[in-house]
Amino acid sequence: MKPITYLLPLALLLVASQPLASAQTPSAAKQDRWAAIDRAAEETIASGNAPGVVLVVGHRGKIVYRKAFGNRSLRPEARPMTVDTVFDLASLTKVVATTSAVMALMEEGKLRPGDPVVRYWPEFGQAGKEKVTIRQLLTHTSGLGAYINFYRRYADPTRPGVQDQREKVLQAIAEVAPTYPADTKQVYSDLGFITLGEIVRRVSGEPLEEYVRRRIFLPLGMRETTYNPQGRLKERAAPTTQRVNGFLQGEVHDENAACCAGVAGHAGLFSTAADLSRFARMLLSSDNGDRRRYPLSPATVRTMTSPQTPPGIRLRGFGWDIDSTYSHVRGDLLPRGSFGHTGFTGTYIWVDPYSQSFIIGLSNRVHPEGKGNVLRLWSQVANIVAGEVRPYALPPRGAVADIPMGGAK
Repeated sequence: MKPITYLLPLALLLVASQPLASAQTPSAAKQDRWAAIDRAAEETIASGNAPGVVLVVGHRGKIVYRKAFGNRSLRPEARPMTVDTVFDLASLTKVVATTSAVMALMEEGKLRPGDPVVRYWPEFGQAGKEKVTIRQLLTHTSGLGAYINFYRRYADPTRPGVQDQREKVLQAIAEVAPTYPADTKQVYSDLGFITLGEIVRRVSGEPLEEYVRRRIFLPLGMRETTYNPQGRLKERAAPTTQRVNGFLQGEVHDENAACCAGVAGHAGLFSTAADLSRFARMLLSSDNGDRRRYPLSPATVRTMTSPQTPPGIRLRGFGWDIDSTYSHVRGDLLPRGSFGHTGFTGTYIWVDPYSQSFIIGLSNRVHPEGKGNVLRLWSQVANIVAGEVRPYALPPRGAVADIPMGGAK
């Protein structure tokens, strides 16, 4: 037995003398955990799909990843991207501002999803739209078409930029005929959300931008979220595409929003990663037992982010995408039942209530020439996050088709 007695200390000595290359400090291990996000962002920028990106990951009430990559601008001069860059959110406006405002009005007892639009805007009922409901607008099943370029139709070409042609835009929407029967299919519609923005104005008695600022943004501490940013916020804005007078910076990229004085239900909002992180925490409040008082109650958040579409139509909540033709950006691993949205300028939010996580991706992929594409990056980041976070629960498994005993033939 003596050899064993002598070998045991020797074995321990051999182990202790091995190089510690694999040992990491906690901070190094934490950095390596998210290194795959770094690589995906850097590859996206190197391929010319965005000049720069800001990415944030939240998990169980904490920010676990936040980083800026690349440049805020490439022309007329290169300027580095920073985590406090202000971004044109484009269609994230639909869910961050307009949907939130509509849901707040529901909480106040001032409207209901099944109400017809004509109850609040009688002129809207022209051309066969008298039965269109608020629910149908929120789920993109109203029958309204996707888009009309009102800027080219109404804007004054001698003074390019933001103009107030809102009354002409609203009159045209009131007069337009549906392109399909309501509740028969889903057509992602800017026209529907311009309509919702007008409903918020009529029901609340305040302009959309003032109501949503007072009711949602300020209570959440979102002090850098606004339409038509001015001063330092405008200076920190990531430029988008070039117009007659140079690159747009702090001026809305969407032409129809520009035609509505920069404020519309479908686009026009500007914000930062920090402010959107505050908003995302509210979106998780119905699933984590958070007792903080948010502008929207847990019941409202749950309703807004649960399936609301008719049977046989791809899943959307009120405003929020769950499982539609656009939801490939949730990646391949985050569960069905998570929800989010994208914006044309290169913006992204995805929220997973099962793991209590959220992803925010912000870019100005349309700068400088409008040719960038960050959709693959959003999907990659979603997969990386799904591989790292630990869910509290997963949704029930879908039905499994009957298979003959002994396996398929």
